[in-house]
Amino acid sequence: MKRDESSYLHIILSLIAFSLPLILSGVLQQLYSWADAFIIGNHEGSVALAAVGATTAIVNFFVNAITGFTLGLSILFAQKHGSGKGEEISPVMSSFLIILGSLFAILAILGSAFTKDILLFLDTTEDTITLAGDYLRIIFIGIPFLAVYNVYSAGLRALGNSRAPFYAVLISSAVNVILDIIAVVFLGLSVKGAAIATVVSQIAMTIFIIIYSRRYEELRFSAVRKGTGEGVKFGLPPMIQQTISSAGGLVLQNFMNGFGTATVAAITTAYRVDSIILLPIINLGSGISTFTAQSYGAGNKERTKRIMLSGLMLMALVSIVLSLAVIPAGGFLIRLFGASEEAVSIGDAFFRRIASFYIVFGLATAIRGYIEGIGDVVFSSIAGIISLLCRIILSYLLEPYFGNMVIAYAEMLSWLLMLVLYIARAVRSPKKLS
Repeated sequence: MKRDESSYLHIILSLIAFSLPLILSGVLQQLYSWADAFIIGNHEGSVALAAVGATTAIVNFFVNAITGFTLGLSILFAQKHGSGKGEEISPVMSSFLIILGSLFAILAILGSAFTKDILLFLDTTEDTITLAGDYLRIIFIGIPFLAVYNVYSAGLRALGNSRAPFYAVLISSAVNVILDIIAVVFLGLSVKGAAIATVVSQIAMTIFIIIYSRRYEELRFSAVRKGTGEGVKFGLPPMIQQTISSAGGLVLQNFMNGFGTATVAAITTAYRVDSIILLPIINLGSGISTFTAQSYGAGNKERTKRIMLSGLMLMALVSIVLSLAVIPAGGFLIRLFGASEEAVSIGDAFFRRIASFYIVFGLATAIRGYIEGIGDVVFSSIAGIISLLCRIILSYLLEPYFGNMVIAYAEMLSWLLMLVLYIARAVRSPKKLS
């Protein structure tokens, strides 16, 4: 008997199957980042660990710009795949392999040339700036490879293949950890060794995804150059939003520093844990976006609506489960990282507040996936920027009333605003589906 691909159960099961490899990829990336920190911290000491940490905001700026742009490309590719125009994916993809690869190669060269100036601008401490510079100059080499990887990954996700990016990250993780041990522990290359391990693992990941993608006709490199305008239309708004978010993160970090070492230790550790906890929500949102784009491109309006409703039901369930798991375990999770009792207490209080709003963040992410899937990436990006500005402003305005817990309350309220904005937009979207 033929399966009803528009049934709610089929859509929910398909979303789970698609999102699970993406979630596992995110977990692996976080774990090997932790492995980096563990090896460097334990073998080279706290100064080396702090030096690597001092480069995080800079690296994230580039990574977020790349992933933001390729998120838009993935939506465009999914719409073309759903509409039966898969042959149009290759020319667009090939154009942006060259454009993004070249652009980020140039930015990487400039970044490497002005590494010390960048670190000085960010007030990097005197005892870590030399090591941070050694690390960052090498890390810049891997940035163009990340751009190429993410373009191919966007294409694969658009075609419904979320397994290949997971395999690529699995290979990258293994290479990175093994080379970390060899370069840092046995060869004594300190932070340079860690940077080399990271770059080599990124190159290995990129080579794998290129070779794997050749099995798809739509993802083979094409000599034809067209579709650049469409790619910019879909990719630029989320890229701008991601880069602004990165800059906003620096502002919030500076605000948080004012509460003292214990709060900084507690909240930064909480966000490190949170980055894994929220992966199911974030990647389920990506699945909703991809499925919506495919159905919308195919002109299947009824299934497009059902994807949003199915996504909302599944997201609500996932969010509630995460909240119930995290609220009682927040302090324990912070303690695992060796934080002081004061920091553990602050982190526990933070989690009890923020985790209670996971369902708000989850529902907002689900509706955002739907909005992006039907091609409304401009509004999605604007709403994200407005939410960030709200979070920053509320942090400063409410600090006299909530102290260091304002960090949680401001984020909770920014999620609520984001949900309201997305609901308002989604209410209007049926006009596009009529």
